[in-house]
Amino acid sequence: MAAVPPPLPCPACDFHWMIRRLLLAALLSLSALLPSLHRVQAEDAIKFLTWNVTYRNLAILSNIPKQVITINGQFPGPEIDSVTNDFLVINVYNSLNEPFLLTWNGIWQRRTSWQDGVSGTNCPIHPGRNFTYSFQVKDQIGSYFYFPSTALHKSAGGFGGIKINNRVIIPLPYPSPDGELFVLIGDWYNANHTTLRRKLDAGGQLGMPDGVLINGRGPFGTTLSVQPGKTYRLRVSNVGTSTSLNFRIQGHKMRMVETEGSHTVQNLYENVDIHVGQSYSFLVTTDQAPGDYYMVASTRFTNPVLSGIGVVHYLNSQFKVSGPLPGGPSIQIAYSLNQARTIRWNLTANAARPNPQGSFHYGMINVSETVLLYGSAASINGKLRYAVNGMSYVAPETPLKIADYFNLPGVFSLGSMPTSPRSGSPMSATPVLAPGFRAFLEVVFQNNENIVNSWHIDGYSFFVVGMDGGVWTPNNRRQYNLFDAVSRSTTQVYPHSWTAILLELDNVGMWNVRSQLWERQYLGQQFYMRVFNPEVSFRNEAPIPTNVLLCGKAAKGGHRRRQRHA
Repeated sequence: MAAVPPPLPCPACDFHWMIRRLLLAALLSLSALLPSLHRVQAEDAIKFLTWNVTYRNLAILSNIPKQVITINGQFPGPEIDSVTNDFLVINVYNSLNEPFLLTWNGIWQRRTSWQDGVSGTNCPIHPGRNFTYSFQVKDQIGSYFYFPSTALHKSAGGFGGIKINNRVIIPLPYPSPDGELFVLIGDWYNANHTTLRRKLDAGGQLGMPDGVLINGRGPFGTTLSVQPGKTYRLRVSNVGTSTSLNFRIQGHKMRMVETEGSHTVQNLYENVDIHVGQSYSFLVTTDQAPGDYYMVASTRFTNPVLSGIGVVHYLNSQFKVSGPLPGGPSIQIAYSLNQARTIRWNLTANAARPNPQGSFHYGMINVSETVLLYGSAASINGKLRYAVNGMSYVAPETPLKIADYFNLPGVFSLGSMPTSPRSGSPMSATPVLAPGFRAFLEVVFQNNENIVNSWHIDGYSFFVVGMDGGVWTPNNRRQYNLFDAVSRSTTQVYPHSWTAILLELDNVGMWNVRSQLWERQYLGQQFYMRVFNPEVSFRNEAPIPTNVLLCGKAAKGGHRRRQRHA
């Protein structure tokens, strides 16, 4: 860390020297929170945000108010607007009456897995306390969102969009749009999250949601005002808890250009299925007659079909919306599967770096290990649980990342996550997968149930190389897309079907692998993957933050931050 220089000999320079000292002191203080600050480039901005998390009683879909989690009084929360390689310093004050954490869905956390904001990496922020998240959106572009990861808080709100724009020196693979708009869609329950939580704790299920929201509002509560003859980029994320949604705009085509940080082949769609936890960018041109048009997000694979309804309003509109909603698919699995296969990587586009996306030839890398993950419902001690390979995750009092750092025994065992389905009855455990650093994994998600599941891996994007019905076998590798499969962080798995992904484990950390259906995640359908490089170095992972929160065995043992890196 740089030392403050001695005072200048020139008395006339004292004022300027004082300002320099104050600025340098502020930077040195910030570097305690932001270990990578000394590597900030001239073009890498630092953005400071202060958020206060509170409850508000709001009637969203009914006349009966429920507890809604707001950030700075907003629901949805504030949009994060950033550029590739920006540093984000977000000071979160917890004004709720229970512990709380935020996670950053799809953000890689390169070198900063300490900031991931899930129970396996972070102790929760207790009521009346604060915690400052500090991380860089390193080598990423695209559309993402944040949400609460603890105690079923996600069903109460607390979510918002994350936009990472490309640097000006990296061109977009399409003309710059005339405007950008976030559209957060998701299912919604009228009951308080505390009521829903008690229901799950008692062995019940959440059941059908009560409706669908668009940007936190019920039917006709959201209007997007647009100029005629313009092209807008819509960043659409499914921030719900349980239901795949189909998104469409009456009379308008949607040109897909990005999903979760990857530029896509620019296909035109009348409607697109967006599964829980997924994000897309569409270009929509306002080339229709001046008027108002339905914007719809309707549930897929449910009976009945629930619809969130908004309005796209031309500023020179001459008529209001009327008549039936534009039709969309409802329970057809084949329609969704075939559509998913059309979403492919744009090999010639640059993303966060000037080299084309297709310069990484993932299909030419030998797989070092195959992991088969079978999700299932289970009964343990007479209550409903969900499992992966027969293991139903139970969060320990001490986060796994902290236990690993301080070498605390009895919290988890490396390699305790089976890499294929285990025999015997499902069991409660704290499973951790321990693959090798820089291993190139083939992961197959097998779904033998009647639901559409959605799977996410923190810290990574992966290539979705195949999906189909039935039970996966090695013969299915013949149908893999090893050329232009899209790279993303969340993928769906259809009923009685499989989805295969490929990923390179080059990001050190303790990473959450989870179902994005929050009932399933809450009741155990998740585990952690420890990616560790024995050559411990600042290059691989930043040191433990000075403001790290300690809990469980780490707090009881009086542990203090120590330097473990070379």
